Amino acid sequence: QVQLVESGGGLVQAGGSLQLSCAASGRYADLYTMGWFRQAPGKQREVVATITGGGSPSYSNVVRGRFTISRDSAQNTAYLQMNNLKPEDTAVYYCNADGRRRGLDNYWGQGTQVTVSS
Repeated sequence: QVQLVESGGGLVQAGGSLQLSCAASGRYADLYTMGWFRQAPGKQREVVATITGGGSPSYSNVVRGRFTISRDSAQNTAYLQMNNLKPEDTAVYYCNADGRRRGLDNYWGQGTQVTVSS
């Protein structure tokens, strides 16, 4: 079982920055690929960025160059630094820990609201 605790959402003006954090605890937490997904009202949940246990990042095209995902393996915490935010980035952001490639489970955080005003 892995528990995910998110923090860092809020309200920011367009062009501003926010950093999201996701602390993972539980057995084998360091083996999971961690990621951030988001869901805007009326839309499907979409991947934003992921990072493997080895630290390899991957980004969606809409955030590449503006968002940076990182991971502190010692703290089992993933971060999403979001710069140059746009109103279309407004969504609930969910942390994810995916261990399915290693025969483990898939876990979600509770979500944190990010609102970007124009």
